[in-house]
Amino acid sequence: MKRRVGAILCGILQMAAAAPAVIADPSGFEVPAWAFPGYTNPPPPDARFDDVAKLHVPDSAITFTRAQLEDFFDAPDWFPDRHPPMPEIAAHGRKPDVLACAYCHLPDGTGRPENAALAGLSAEYIRAQVADMRAHVRKRAWTGPLRTSGLMQQVADNATESEVAAAATYFSALPMRRKVEIVESDRVPKTREVRFIYFADEGAGDEPLGTRLIEMPVDSGRHELRDPNVTYRAYVPIGSLARGKDLSTTGANGRTIACVTCHGPGLRGNGPFPPLAGRSPSYLLRQLMSFRVGTRATPAGAPMQPVVATLGVEDMIAVAAYAGSLEP
Repeated sequence: MKRRVGAILCGILQMAAAAPAVIADPSGFEVPAWAFPGYTNPPPPDARFDDVAKLHVPDSAITFTRAQLEDFFDAPDWFPDRHPPMPEIAAHGRKPDVLACAYCHLPDGTGRPENAALAGLSAEYIRAQVADMRAHVRKRAWTGPLRTSGLMQQVADNATESEVAAAATYFSALPMRRKVEIVESDRVPKTREVRFIYFADEGAGDEPLGTRLIEMPVDSGRHELRDPNVTYRAYVPIGSLARGKDLSTTGANGRTIACVTCHGPGLRGNGPFPPLAGRSPSYLLRQLMSFRVGTRATPAGAPMQPVVATLGVEDMIAVAAYAGSLEP
């Protein structure tokens, strides 16, 4: 399985150089490539990782080797006493096609910027999203070769209903935590793309941010160790939080439908509408883009179409930043 995963990632990287800078939908909205960072310098498919050196993260007495941390069928659990026992599908998946859910989404369900946080979502909502993926009606906005959802699609296509239900029940019972700091700035540290996320390129200085949202771990080493307690910093244009609050709470005087109308006060969720507060702003931004270009085309997502129809990238950045700044 690791060979297959490595081959997929290498293929993504090889095609990325030919990807256009933006992809436009018929309405003229352009999906920017920067919202979908890639994977530079992936290990070869037959890579062998160190299985001797013991690695640590702060506040945990547990150790893992690099080889263990690269095992898609054994989710690294640095703090097993901080959550209920994981179901088998979350902890180990099912070889060869169903990866351990907690490998990507983490044992505490808080996820990382390159994927979804599942903690705090209802079991019904989680099951519905997997069903939509299986039906191929929930896809990324980026339709070029730089697509990082292949492994999740593989899981959705192969997991049984009972496995999905077990994982959904587990993750829905976990509390969501905000792990991101929103920084308004006109400049951002120069970055490099590593495993579908940005890392600060230490010592390389900074550059203009422009109309972008760039999220990165505060400690890239702990991110690579899959430490659930690592925090992130999202750089957004100056004025984004005020703009996002206006769009989210009032609809900016009729320009769009206020997010709180469906997602509830404080964007903490409302019935079938999921909570948005405290979630990764770069993840939320990608979802807004998916609704905008119609790659999330489901009956349940239909209410989002008029919301995003009039929003540009700067508006979406603002909404995602504001939601990410709120306490769940």
